Amino acid sequence: MQVSLRPVHDSDLPVFFRQMNDPESLRMAAFTAKDPADRDAFDAHWKRIRAAADVLNRTILADGDVVGSVAVYGEPDEREVTYWIDRTYWGKGIATAALRDLLAEAPERPVYARVAADNAGSRRVLEKCGFRVTGHDRGFANARGEEIDELVLTLDS
Repeated sequence: MQVSLRPVHDSDLPVFFRQMNDPESLRMAAFTAKDPADRDAFDAHWKRIRAAADVLNRTILADGDVVGSVAVYGEPDEREVTYWIDRTYWGKGIATAALRDLLAEAPERPVYARVAADNAGSRRVLEKCGFRVTGHDRGFANARGEEIDELVLTLDS
């Protein structure tokens, strides 16, 4: 499967909205929007991050199909990565390939990531890209309606 990144197009947003409303994906990601079904809030969020100078946002394509998004954002020395892959594409190496490509495009280090402690798949993606667990935290997970354990991971080089 050929994985590539490109800038986010307006036509990607309805696809992202659908992907980000899959119940199983929401539960796994845990730290999501308060109301993922609120299309106005979703559109406002994407408008803001697409206009932000400190955000590098990319659409993930697999064999030409839009399968998710990946981004790095934040102030220098506090940059953080995030990604979302359509559940039907989980376990195929797409997130790892996309994150590697993004990290090559955004060489600033250190870069951080946060993941629900029980999200083994996402942790594996991050570790394959060189991130290491450097801390533990607890946070309120909107998708689960409770505070849960999370891991903080760091990529130094």
